[in-house]
Amino acid sequence: MTDCPNLKKNLAVCNCTYPCGKKGLCCECVAYHRKLGELPACYFDDKAEATFNRSVEYYLKTRGRR
Repeated sequence: MTDCPNLKKNLAVCNCTYPCGKKGLCCECVAYHRKLGELPACYFDDKAEATFNRSVEYYLKTRGRR
């Protein structure tokens, strides 16, 4: 795990429910999802996040229901 000076602050607002080692490590999380052509959980509301669908298409689809 990477030392992150903002880890505690990041964890307080991270809505990701997927168990992985990148929770609260925003730089690593964004880089990981970007490599996959996805968005991280923080782009989604809690209902959409729970689907674990991180696609850009799903994000655009869910934006209309906020």
